[in-house]
Amino acid sequence: MSNVPFSDPSTKRTALKGVRGLGASGTNATSDFWWQRITAIGMLLLTVPVIIIVMMLLGRNQAGAGQILGTPVIALIMLLFVVASSWHMKIGMQVVIEDYIHGEKIKLVAIIANNFFSLAVALASAYAIFKLSSGV
Repeated sequence: MSNVPFSDPSTKRTALKGVRGLGASGTNATSDFWWQRITAIGMLLLTVPVIIIVMMLLGRNQAGAGQILGTPVIALIMLLFVVASSWHMKIGMQVVIEDYIHGEKIKLVAIIANNFFSLAVALASAYAIFKLSSGV
């Protein structure tokens, strides 16, 4: 046995990989795992209030929607739901891309596109909520 950490042959991990804490894909997947669970819990807690808000918006025109979304608590609930769901979507799609796309170049392009798409969805949704809540 050597004194190098994580060099035990039964673990099948190299010392450098053990020190970095990186998994087989070369990323810190444990962090993604926990963030996906945290965003899922956040969305779960926000689902009932969001459904109630959406039901309140049914049949209203833009002015009525602006009046409802103009309430700071309601706008905050909607923004939290948008951020949590966009982040959850980004992490989930990244896992799918890393697992099923094997070419390194196409994988990199797909991950970059996923990041930009998730950010665009979050920003467009936040802009819409801000615009409706400000009454403009």
